[in-house]
Amino acid sequence: MSHLVYLSLGSNIGDRETDLREAIQRLESEGTVRSVSSVYETEPVEFTDQPQFLNCAVALETSSTPEQLMLQLLTIEQAMGRQRIQKKGPRTIDLDILLFGDEVVDTPGLTIPHPAMQHRRFVLEPLAEIAPDAIHPVLKKTVRRLLEELPPGQQVHRAPENSHGSHGFSRIKK
Repeated sequence: MSHLVYLSLGSNIGDRETDLREAIQRLESEGTVRSVSSVYETEPVEFTDQPQFLNCAVALETSSTPEQLMLQLLTIEQAMGRQRIQKKGPRTIDLDILLFGDEVVDTPGLTIPHPAMQHRRFVLEPLAEIAPDAIHPVLKKTVRRLLEELPPGQQVHRAPENSHGSHGFSRIKK
């Protein structure tokens, strides 16, 4: 059985755009990438003394279980040079499961929906672009509503496009 999963991708060291593109390509080994949001430049949160991030959201159709997908995301991060030196610190790539269909998972190693997604503009802005009507299965609100309810704060801006008119991400329609 396949599931529609929404992921958040982020990078703030190295060639951020290339790292996002590579991560998206690697996700193809886990299923079918159905859509990719625009790329957004965002301020770091919590640990703020670090470079700005590039973030995007991805819709992935997969037959993996949540646990299998999480292991694969960690494998991709490691293969791309992610080092977990400082909690919330700089990273070449960060891959998070936001929503996994309408499943709710709460284990020591995995929480779905992502426990902080409703507080993070850098997550909700790109996700609302590709899945505004997706429902948070615990809060019972759409992604659009969660974004509208955020207080002013964190700066999130669509990143400028390159000279080819894109970030190299093809918009894949459902």
